[in-house]
Amino acid sequence: MEPLTSNELKPTKHQARINALDVIRGIALFGILLMNINGMGLPFSYSDPSVLGHTEGLNFSVWFTNELFFEGTMRGLFTILFGAGVILLTSRLIEKGAGISTADVYYRRIVWLLLFGLVNSWLFLWDGDILYAYALFGFFLFPFRNLPVKNLLLIAAVLIAIGMTWDISDYHKNKDLKAEADKALALKESGATLDKKAEEAITQWEELTTKKTPEEIQEHINGMKGNYFQIMQHKAKEIQWMQTWFQYRYGAWDILSFMFLGMAFFKLKILHGERSIKFYMILAFIGYAIGLSVNYYETTLITKSNFDPLKIYEASQTYSIGRLFITLGHIGLFMLFIKSGILGFLQRGLAAVGRMALSNYLMHSIITSIVFLGFGLYGQLERYELYYVVFGIWIFQLITSPIWLKHFQFGPFEWLWRSLTYGKKQAFRISKS
Repeated sequence: MEPLTSNELKPTKHQARINALDVIRGIALFGILLMNINGMGLPFSYSDPSVLGHTEGLNFSVWFTNELFFEGTMRGLFTILFGAGVILLTSRLIEKGAGISTADVYYRRIVWLLLFGLVNSWLFLWDGDILYAYALFGFFLFPFRNLPVKNLLLIAAVLIAIGMTWDISDYHKNKDLKAEADKALALKESGATLDKKAEEAITQWEELTTKKTPEEIQEHINGMKGNYFQIMQHKAKEIQWMQTWFQYRYGAWDILSFMFLGMAFFKLKILHGERSIKFYMILAFIGYAIGLSVNYYETTLITKSNFDPLKIYEASQTYSIGRLFITLGHIGLFMLFIKSGILGFLQRGLAAVGRMALSNYLMHSIITSIVFLGFGLYGQLERYELYYVVFGIWIFQLITSPIWLKHFQFGPFEWLWRSLTYGKKQAFRISKS
């Protein structure tokens, strides 16, 4: 049989999809919004609630719960699913006889995803966009897709270790800076003349530890209340930083590592829901036992120091460990939920949300930009009040996603992405015949 050309290739039909992947993708997508909402609706307080005085009551409880269970973990789960999707897409193309066209389809898909990320950040004004990063690191995955599981796990472990090493280095560098600054301040108080190095140590330490003033916070909020182009200009510096240095300092070790984990987990059938109940129970128990212990240590270290910046750096040394194991715990728990079959109506809704993950993710940006920037609510809500918006979006997408998929084969952005990837307009509506 002659190999298929890329123009003859078609995206995966609904019947061929793996339901467990769709459900867990829907859960992960909703979980990402739990964390993103803080950056979407509040200034300067994603990791440090003390900037806005959110250190007690419901505001603190929300932050503490997120730090224990969700910080980085839903992004981690979503990233693992992206890595799994690489194996799923390429293996099915190979099975269809795509041959070398598999690479064409894959890289066109990644290029278009990069452009979706640029649209999400620059047009929809979400500076915390993840699509750009997925595309950036997705370029590296294709040559590794056929590696054995142990090699994929080894690469993931090395990448995580590099990121941890950098975090540890940052902590010790800042610890040494504090010692130098304290010494310089003591000399200054004694009346001694400081040299340039000592003066720089004091300045650098003050820059590192000085929190935003109420005036600076209000100035930032005011910058988010102009017209569309003024807000875009106000956000430009942050978006540029997120798409450049941030990716090399954090993204490679945070995102690329979990993509390799996802490739390995897919090959191990962990994400198919095909492993035993005992396996997922052990995965959940070990993941949460280690992950919650690490996260609780980090969070209490920060809170007991009254959110001292150096303690935040100290806690970040083990961030990758806590994040990894909580993510594993989530996989175990969510797979047990899926295998149980309970709350079937909810699982079907989540699966529909997961099938439309790109559209629903972009809708998060569009809706929150309208709510916080269009209606001027940025910086006006308490931290806990942000979750009224989150729950509203969840309910909206749980209702609309299944309805949409009764009439259309894909979400609107999925349809566009597939049409661009395969270089041919894809069927959109579901035939009534």
